[in-house]
Amino acid sequence: MIAFLFPGQGSQRVGMGKDLAERHPELVERYYRPAEELLGLPLARMCWEGPAEALRDTRITQPAVFLTSLVTLDVLRARGLEPAVVAGHSLGEYTALVCAGVLDWRDALLLVRRRGELMAAAAERAPGAMAAVVGLPAPTVRALCEAAAAEAGGVAEIANDNEPEQLVVSGTVAAVRAAAAAAKESGARKVVMLDVSAPFHCSVMRDVEEEFSARLEKVEFRDPRIPVVANVTAEYVRDAGAAVDGLRRQLAGSVRWTETLRRLAADGVTAFVEVGPGKVLTGFARATCPDVPHYATRDARQLDRAVAGLTVNDVETNGGGV
Repeated sequence: MIAFLFPGQGSQRVGMGKDLAERHPELVERYYRPAEELLGLPLARMCWEGPAEALRDTRITQPAVFLTSLVTLDVLRARGLEPAVVAGHSLGEYTALVCAGVLDWRDALLLVRRRGELMAAAAERAPGAMAAVVGLPAPTVRALCEAAAAEAGGVAEIANDNEPEQLVVSGTVAAVRAAAAAAKESGARKVVMLDVSAPFHCSVMRDVEEEFSARLEKVEFRDPRIPVVANVTAEYVRDAGAAVDGLRRQLAGSVRWTETLRRLAADGVTAFVEVGPGKVLTGFARATCPDVPHYATRDARQLDRAVAGLTVNDVETNGGGV
């Protein structure tokens, strides 16, 4: 039983998707041209040629990563691979919902673009920071965040629970820096301030929820054809209403990725396939569920390896289980 995992912001790189488009030129007219017309952005050039600074702008990053994951999904399906269940990390949840038939890809692209704009605007009003903490359990990091927020008078919260003992703290600058310093003093193996343009997945983003909710209400959501695991609950989305609620809450809610992977493994997933640029989620899967095979598809060569590595039995058992 195969699970497709869709990456989020942080997986972008100059050149992403270019070799797939060269191998499958029909993707240009099927996805890249319509996407550029919808957004008024030269997304193909930005994805394939950069510059890297543009791809770091969350307003560009989010549609660019979404589009690259979408074309990768198209190629995998053309090669005969279909998932039994899907999940997406942060931004990747939108691609997961497209894969599951909940959203039309054009609607999802417009939502992703607006999401990036609102998150960037929120960061400009209240600049923030994010820090990765490695080597401490979640309860310890949560306690350090609470103490740092009280001391600095700001916000420090767990934004991403990515894998056991690898968490990301998000919030206002002083509070996050205080939490990062406290994590080092508490024995964290590694603490890194992240190069991001906004404090994602924390209460700093709360003020954009209402505006984004109004945008969600204008889009048609359908019940999923295959199960989707939501970020904010680490539970299955069974209907259109739950999908909308998950995306609304996701802006200021934590990404519960460790729980998501463990749920999928417990429910019988036999292979994880990261669909899109980068290999971040492949690393998370390796650390969280080391006994479950995992595959990246960040370029045409790795996609070929993934297809070859997935056995006939994996494909044949995709019909049920969760």
